[in-house]
Amino acid sequence: MDLTELIILTKALFVAGGIVMPPLVLCILLLWYGLGYRFWVMKEPKWMGVRDMLKYYQEHNEKPAKNIVARAIKQGLEFRKKGVKNLRRHLDAAFYEYEREIGKFSVLIHVVILISPLLGLLGTVIGMIETFDSLATMTLHSQSGGIAGGISQALFTTQMGLTVAIPGLLAHSILNRKQQQIEQDLEQVKDILCHQTTVKKFSEK
Repeated sequence: MDLTELIILTKALFVAGGIVMPPLVLCILLLWYGLGYRFWVMKEPKWMGVRDMLKYYQEHNEKPAKNIVARAIKQGLEFRKKGVKNLRRHLDAAFYEYEREIGKFSVLIHVVILISPLLGLLGTVIGMIETFDSLATMTLHSQSGGIAGGISQALFTTQMGLTVAIPGLLAHSILNRKQQQIEQDLEQVKDILCHQTTVKKFSEK
């Protein structure tokens, strides 16, 4: 498909969807940009449990971190090695950046998923208004397509709204579950590091 055919196809798509097509296309771009970013941030799988990862990086500190939890573990071990006071407070502040990173664009994706079907419904209403207007005035072959054009626009925009929302909702749910798991892992890292530090202090007394 060359550029000319792509332009013609895009123009036909906008004509078929009517006035709600530009915001729907914008929703598609925003949705998949946000989903792509979140997937990229959380793409690396957790290849072992949190305790095993802590033990691994304690013994192999020179190894690169393979995911967000591993990066957090290495940073936590650095804090403990430096002997910082109020370790929990430092870990909370440092890990907050990881929590922000995995949660970025979550609200935007949720909003797009909510408004996409509503935009499709708006297109449906506009299309049906055009259909009934054609029936009332008996303009069966109006410039915008009359009855056929109105019904086509109504069905097409409904389809587009659902096409945006349903895959986005499924992908968003999967990423949210992964985000919750990472947040639980980060909390476990903080608990283990603080517990080990406390035990070490008592053993030294």
